[in-house]
Order: sequence, then structure tokens, then C-alpha cells
Amino acid sequence: MHRVLSLFTSTSSAPDPDERITVDQTLFGWINNLAGRTTWANGTMRLYAKDGIVIFAVLLVIAYLDARRHNDHRALAGTIWAACSALVALGIGQLIGGAVDRARPYETLTNVHVLISRTTDFSFPSDHATVAGAVSVGLLLVNRRLGVVAVVAAVVMAFARVYVGAHYPGDVIAGLALGGLVALAGYYTVVPLLSRIIDRLAKTAVRPLVATTT
Repeated sequence: MHRVLSLFTSTSSAPDPDERITVDQTLFGWINNLAGRTTWANGTMRLYAKDGIVIFAVLLVIAYLDARRHNDHRALAGTIWAACSALVALGIGQLIGGAVDRARPYETLTNVHVLISRTTDFSFPSDHATVAGAVSVGLLLVNRRLGVVAVVAAVVMAFARVYVGAHYPGDVIAGLALGGLVALAGYYTVVPLLSRIIDRLAKTAVRPLVATTT
């Protein structure tokens, strides 16, 4: 177990006799070095890595409106949980990040292409990837079409966070997994409860919030 965790959380820049410990750094180098060879894409990647998270908020709104329009209380509950799961996963990620306390790549490695502002918070797991993973899995379970779009956006987000030098690949993989697992667990435990609550709300004065009036 220690060896598996070290694959994703090792921050040493010196060679290690165990090749598995340096895999994350090697992958980071391959992806981040693209920033030096594809400078034409740097602006787009920088923008997406910083603000692309807005796309997931937009997808959630679209899913909410679609579920409401079709009076699909289960889908509405799933969409609400997809948004809430991102917050829950972020909270769990903060606890994990504080315990692991992994430094950012640009704090421990040399010749890193850093395309965004440097921060001093922990690198593992990636907050952006955690949100992306939660929303994409949450939407995939209730709206396949929007879910696929969200999954693609999540993969691109994970790649972009490494490309701009903010995270190791292990950081974003862990974030995607954490967010996805929280969303999946809640789909079977929280969503049924939310669905029943929405069923009741649909019979009250707040019906327009959860269903069409016709």
C-alpha cells in the first residue's frame, strides 16, 4: 500500500532506485514539456486550467432545467447531488491533502513550465479534478448526453492542470477518482432521499422550482 501511495505522492526530484516512485514525475515531464513545444496552445490551456470549471457549472444548470422540464424528479435529484457531491468531495480532499501535504511540481522540480500563478497550497489531490470528477460522474448517472460532455471536459481539465505545471498526473487522477467515487456513492444513498423530498415539494407552492406547472 505504501508503494502504491508513493507512486502518486513522492515529491523528491532526485532519482530513486524504485522506478515506480518516479513514474509520476516522468509523466509530468512529458505532459508539461508540451507547453514549451506547443506555445500556440498555451493561452487556451491556461484559460481552461484556470476557469474551465465554469463549464461544469453550466452543465449542471442545463441538466437541472432539462430534468425540471421533463418532470423527472429522479434526474433532478441526481443533478442536485452531482453539485453537492463536488462540495463533499472537496471537503474530503482537503483532509487528504492536509495529511499528505504534497508540494507542487514547481516547488520541487526544475525546468517546469508554469503557466499560471504559483500557490503554496498542497498539490494532492487536485481540487479542479475533484470537482470535475464529481460533476461528470454525477451527470453521467442521470443524463447520459450531458454526462459524456462532462467526462470529456473533466479529462481535458485534468490534462490541462498538468500541462500548465500546477499538478502531477497522480494529483489529477486522484482528484477524478475521489470526486467520481463520492458522486457514485451518493447516487445510491443520497439521491433516493432527495427524490422523495422533491416528490413532496412538487405538491407544494414551490412546485415551479422542481417541475413545470403544466
